[in-house]
Amino acid sequence: MREGFPVKKLGEVCKVIAGQSPESKFYNSEGRGLSFYQGKKEFGPKFLRTPTTWTTKVTKEAEEGDILMSVRAPVGPVNFATQKICIGRGLAAIRASEKIYKEYLFYFLKKHETEIESNTGAVFNSINKTQIGNIEIPTPSISTQHQIVAILDKAFAAIDQAKANIEKNIQNTKELFQSKLNAIFSQKDEGWEEKTIGSILVIKSGGTPSRAKKEYWENGEIAWYSSGELNDLYTQEPERYITENALENSNAKRFPAGSLLIGMYDTAALKMSILDREATFNQAICGVEPNREYNLAFIMHAVNAKKTEILSQRRGVRQKNLNQSKIKNISIHFPDITQQNSVVEKVASIDEAMQGLINLYKIKLDRLQELKKSILQKAFTGELTQKAVEV
Repeated sequence: MREGFPVKKLGEVCKVIAGQSPESKFYNSEGRGLSFYQGKKEFGPKFLRTPTTWTTKVTKEAEEGDILMSVRAPVGPVNFATQKICIGRGLAAIRASEKIYKEYLFYFLKKHETEIESNTGAVFNSINKTQIGNIEIPTPSISTQHQIVAILDKAFAAIDQAKANIEKNIQNTKELFQSKLNAIFSQKDEGWEEKTIGSILVIKSGGTPSRAKKEYWENGEIAWYSSGELNDLYTQEPERYITENALENSNAKRFPAGSLLIGMYDTAALKMSILDREATFNQAICGVEPNREYNLAFIMHAVNAKKTEILSQRRGVRQKNLNQSKIKNISIHFPDITQQNSVVEKVASIDEAMQGLINLYKIKLDRLQELKKSILQKAFTGELTQKAVEV
């Protein structure tokens, strides 16, 4: 394919329809009226997901096959409409004319969805109908556009399959680690004694100082964690700190470095980290104080080995939560401290190997993503050939 495709403005080859939101009193969730989409919340990889809102008053419409663009932060993401819908202020519909192939247009907008810029080079925080119409697009012949789309479809299908295979390998690696963990803690060798962690260790929940009192949070020097921060074996730098005054006037408690933190609520239930510093934490976390007779990393791994069983004990309607009592009643078989340390070292070795493998898989995923970008770049500069996109 030759270089130097003629360039036209989007408004010359498309009709752009700016969204307009009806009054909220016309919205419903029972399917009355026309499906209503406000922004990119219900975008899928390529096609709109099932609607959650309908409106009995229709303002601006998009037709099946129209390309929808998010026009308010984030500006640029695109999806195809799968039926006639009502569009709100967060969207614009771009309707291809006979002068441009809509699948070619979609790929072009997909390439530029994170880099739509004004004439001054600034990235838009929002974009209007006129600005969309002024976006410049290379326009080879319709037959060439079809050729480009055919090559892109084939290449991206191969890339997506490769990504799916890698993601499956990552999941298999995690499952293998879990099976090895389960095997280690199902041994119960002679001398391993069953105990509840609450019977041998000090366990307390935390607290949150009043958010309304800025003096509790400003210039604080005491680390304070929420359960969303329990993502690694050891805690990282906390997002927030509290003051001594906050500690004295709340249920927050100071725990020493080396304590084990266990999340109790909703999706953070049984997320765990060991404190890398003296710290406090919120009421959604149980803290387990260090004890020289028990390796808290051993306890963490033992809890993870029976995670499914423990999570089945969660209660709640809107949120499925554990509580301090259930944490204290977790039963574990303990060997002596020397064997605990040995088990922790063994698990660390397995984990290191697993993480190394997962990191290699993630590098491959990143390379596939970069390959997609490279192929799209070639598509709109006249450099695209079947040989150039072989995966």
